[in-house]
Amino acid sequence: MPEFLNIKNLDAGYGRSQVLFGVNMAVPPRGGVAVLGRNGAGKSTLMKAIVGELAAWKGGLQFDGQDIGGRRTEQRVRAGIGYVPQENSVFARLSVRDNLAVGSLLHPDGSAVDRVMSMFPKLGQRLDQPAGTLSGGERKMLAIGRAMLGKPKLLLLDEPTEGVWIGVIEEICERLVELAGEIAIIIVEQHLDLAMRVAEHAYVLDRGRVALSGPSQELRNDPRLLTYLAP
Repeated sequence: MPEFLNIKNLDAGYGRSQVLFGVNMAVPPRGGVAVLGRNGAGKSTLMKAIVGELAAWKGGLQFDGQDIGGRRTEQRVRAGIGYVPQENSVFARLSVRDNLAVGSLLHPDGSAVDRVMSMFPKLGQRLDQPAGTLSGGERKMLAIGRAMLGKPKLLLLDEPTEGVWIGVIEEICERLVELAGEIAIIIVEQHLDLAMRVAEHAYVLDRGRVALSGPSQELRNDPRLLTYLAP
């Protein structure tokens, strides 16, 4: 399958502190790709560099046949990259309805909202509730649903089940597996079994470098994996 997102020799960091070192990654037009690693390995930094929240120091970013390395975040979003950050992923003071309205600004489409409601029925019961009063799982559902209203070709998910009750994790996982059959997804996730269910391919970061990569099931059985994931 052709590469849809192609990252070549990416360096990035904050101030004078380099976090990513020569990262290479290829993502197909459909299916999930997992990014794994310990806390501090550079996973969130990689996501921010892809969406443009963090400028790359060096390296290439090709998305959907175009060089996006010099584009601003809003330009990358318009090109088809959706992003659900690890923290502050919803507008807490706005209602669920208004959060979804913000997500619909680029592509007003009532059928897309209906689909989000069918994906996450709990949101339909909370439309007039402030997003900040939702449970952790409901906030994640809202963040994913709002990102989907932008009709992304590539969806970046940074820890989508962090702080989520175990009973809701399975529901989110099922929806992500469905989405991975339609669009490209990059998922950063500590819940290893979930990540491997959503993703067909995985990359393991260690101190900002790709330490392992390959088909998810092969990596799942690789004895080196736990070495790179252990605290």
